[in-house]
Amino acid sequence: MKVNEGTLDRILRVVIGMTLVGVGFWSKTWTGGFLVIIGWIPVLTGLIGWCPFYALFGFHSYRVKRS
Repeated sequence: MKVNEGTLDRILRVVIGMTLVGVGFWSKTWTGGFLVIIGWIPVLTGLIGWCPFYALFGFHSYRVKRS
């Protein structure tokens, strides 16, 4: 697996994912569990730096270092 996410993309994924997880834990309805599950996806992809959808479509958000 090659990294296909840039730094800003990774930071935003972790922040948004943790927000969804927090709201999910705070919620007292059945949607809270759904938000927790959905929130962990961007957190994990942000921490790993690899997004399967980016890989599937050949997209990346990192800057290529040129020598």
